[in-house]
Amino acid sequence: MTLAYILIGLIVIAIFFIISLYNGLVTKRSMMQEAWSGIDVSLKKRYDLIPNLVNTVKGYATHEKQLLEEVTSLRTKALQSTSVEQKIGIEKELGPALGKLLVSVENYPDLKASENFRDLQGRLNDIETELEMSRRYYNGTVRENNIAIESFPGNVVASMFKFEKGTFFEIDNSAQRENPTVSF
Repeated sequence: MTLAYILIGLIVIAIFFIISLYNGLVTKRSMMQEAWSGIDVSLKKRYDLIPNLVNTVKGYATHEKQLLEEVTSLRTKALQSTSVEQKIGIEKELGPALGKLLVSVENYPDLKASENFRDLQGRLNDIETELEMSRRYYNGTVRENNIAIESFPGNVVASMFKFEKGTFFEIDNSAQRENPTVSF
């Protein structure tokens, strides 16, 4: 009889342990999804700002037509993307394209002096700062989620309930990691 109570006790402890692991995985997944929504909100702000920026530059920089079309096309693709992985892939192209656009403005002093352009550029810088903070938070939640899914005994529970690892928001292009060179 005592052996039966011990076995029942061990089974109950195991069940509570599995429930605890499961709830921890659910929490980490939810935090990762919430962190992604923060990135998504900042990206939406950026996407809403891009048409204004493109139209302002278009009036001054007629030679930059191909670059303006590229930025507009990437924005459209980003708005139509449905998965985190798709959006991350498009963002890896859109960020550098926006950077090229802002660098090309250096050739147009009248545009740089435009109050409207300076306002748009300031707002874009603010959004980029928000995005950087959101990406860091998101990557932190992805790290915690992935560790929980890959570590024992969490990996057993994760595989039983089909929890998936998150995708980091990282830079693939090594040129983007380089510090820009400024010379006077």
